[in-house]
Amino acid sequence: MTTSPPTADPTRDAIIAAMDRLLAGTPLRSSGRLSVSQLAIEASVKRWHLTHQHLDLKELFQARVQAAASTPKAFAARLSEHEDLKDKHAKLIAHCADLEERLKSYATAISLLTLENATLTASGADASVVPLPRPETSP
Repeated sequence: MTTSPPTADPTRDAIIAAMDRLLAGTPLRSSGRLSVSQLAIEASVKRWHLTHQHLDLKELFQARVQAAASTPKAFAARLSEHEDLKDKHAKLIAHCADLEERLKSYATAISLLTLENATLTASGADASVVPLPRPETSP
């Protein structure tokens, strides 16, 4: 959707084309964020062209961004990827905490069994381990 017909000024045409690409969610050179800086990057012009020479285009862009009031498709995809990664990270943190708790429990059990074994071994030569009865399993 072109906002105006081509003009004799190639910089102005580049800014308008970049504006249309950003608002459509199909950036070529920028991150896709809807800001004046990203518009300048997308149009391959210096930022001062927008802030000093083409104020009307800057204001038009800002007005269109406010009217759209949505995140462009290209940037939304990156935001959703970021949210997915944050969720995965939180799950991994919880999983690691669970594993650390298990590790502490296992270390405590091993330490206790080691102490009991040492006590039984030191208490006398005739001390033996008595196996617990196991239920019979059918073949």
